[in-house]
Amino acid sequence: MIPLGGLGEFGMNCMALRWQDDIIVIDAGLMFPEEELLGVDIVVPDISYLIENRSKVRAILLTHGHEDHIGGLPWILSELNVPVYGTEFTLAYVEGKLEEHRLLDNADLIEMLPGKRFTLGPFSVMPIRVTHSLVDCVALAIHTPVGVVLHTGDFKVDLSPPDGKPFDLHAFAELGKQGVLALLQDSTNVDRPGYTPSERAVRPRLDEIFSQTKKKLFFSCFSSSIHRIRLAMELAHKHGRKVAIIGRSLDNSTEIAQDLGYLDLPQGLIISPGQIRDMPAEKLCIMISGTQGEPMSALSRAAVNNHKFAKIDAGDTVLLSSRVIPGNEKGIYRMIDHLERRDAKVIHDDGTAGLIHVSGHGSQEELRLMINLVRPKYFIPVHGDYRHLKRHAELAGSMGVVEKVVLLEDGDILELDKNNATKNGKVTTGRVCIDSGGSIDVVEDVVIRDRQHLSEDGIVLPIIAINKRTGLVENTPEIVMRGFAIQDEKLVTESRNIVQRTLDNSSPEEKADYAIIKEKIRNDLKRYIQKSTSRRPLIMPVILEI
Repeated sequence: MIPLGGLGEFGMNCMALRWQDDIIVIDAGLMFPEEELLGVDIVVPDISYLIENRSKVRAILLTHGHEDHIGGLPWILSELNVPVYGTEFTLAYVEGKLEEHRLLDNADLIEMLPGKRFTLGPFSVMPIRVTHSLVDCVALAIHTPVGVVLHTGDFKVDLSPPDGKPFDLHAFAELGKQGVLALLQDSTNVDRPGYTPSERAVRPRLDEIFSQTKKKLFFSCFSSSIHRIRLAMELAHKHGRKVAIIGRSLDNSTEIAQDLGYLDLPQGLIISPGQIRDMPAEKLCIMISGTQGEPMSALSRAAVNNHKFAKIDAGDTVLLSSRVIPGNEKGIYRMIDHLERRDAKVIHDDGTAGLIHVSGHGSQEELRLMINLVRPKYFIPVHGDYRHLKRHAELAGSMGVVEKVVLLEDGDILELDKNNATKNGKVTTGRVCIDSGGSIDVVEDVVIRDRQHLSEDGIVLPIIAINKRTGLVENTPEIVMRGFAIQDEKLVTESRNIVQRTLDNSSPEEKADYAIIKEKIRNDLKRYIQKSTSRRPLIMPVILEI
């Protein structure tokens, strides 16, 4: 057993299981970069071990369709031509992702069904239905020559989910009777006492908000939260509101859910974004992406009055039915400030809003329940920062059920048999940084990557002077290029014009929010320079207050 990602960080979930000359891989996730990784769009696990053993890799098995479990597939499949197994909904997400990267035609995608066992070399795999914030999720019971390895994937124990497909307690209890060699369990909510509420628990409070809202209702949740999307649409219909969907990811998820029967919408409920202006405010529910305050998301742009269709007026309600992902606090609260300036009523999960969001991960009592159900010989916590893994190991060890608890990190080799579980060395692991152009840089540390980036493509500094008192742009923007091989007057002049156009097309509120205006300038200039020169210099807008 070799974790290649997800043990020591949130995201990049990827686990390899090997028996002699056969390897199967569980999940292939990504994570989003820290702020310091300039020019990086996503981060995926280093799969050097799999590439070195490519002839032995039999398949990739997916527990569910969240990005931290499937987002690395395009990168991995560009290196390894292996079958990918997933449930129907998970594979629908995968198809869209692979099509975007022009990999779908050569991909071998195979649907797996909960309760239907299949064989991959020496491994016999039984998918088991679990509940999560996404639909069609499974745990994987992998029967090996030395015993059953059970990987929970992401889960919580919800016995009454909205789709009527509950957590399969019986299957886990049966596994426990037969004997489980090792349990690999989700550590995300190990710090939370008690049980995680059912998805149904948010309905009363959301219903109350829909009934009390007098003007437009902007509803935002994670685009993969199909249960929440369905609930919002049901409540909109109940309260006589039409629904407009704004945001590509939200639109894609809704389309997939409709195609696969997870959303059965009343005729005429959905309107196009272009029809919003023709509807009375009290008859509108606008489902909009951007719960995490991403600078270029639909909701962030609407918050600064720069969205073509989403206009937020005084008295409108903005409901953020999601949690704050650690690290995103600054962007979210900046966006909320902009919404408040527009005199919108903002309802978010601040401890006073009531139950408007529930987690998709099991809390302490559910983790204990799973351990008691399957009674594994060995316990390995997965999915989380090191502190989560350690806390989870302590929880399992305190129960007196497990013979041995093993705390692993990315790259550790764990050898398992019926008598022992022993760490035996490490393999190369790490992070591979990918930008939108598709180039891949392996990052040992941030400084090395920045130096490499600067030496290869140089740096471009758009310099903008803004009057601190009036908020107006003073003079024409300046463009400074250093270490950039291609320098001609036309390039500099057009770059200056692009920055000026970006400023001209930005609202006063955007210009006042330096994070947003810098991101807009960076994106517009990056597209132009990459198209014109095939180079990717580091672009760092500088705003001078005068």
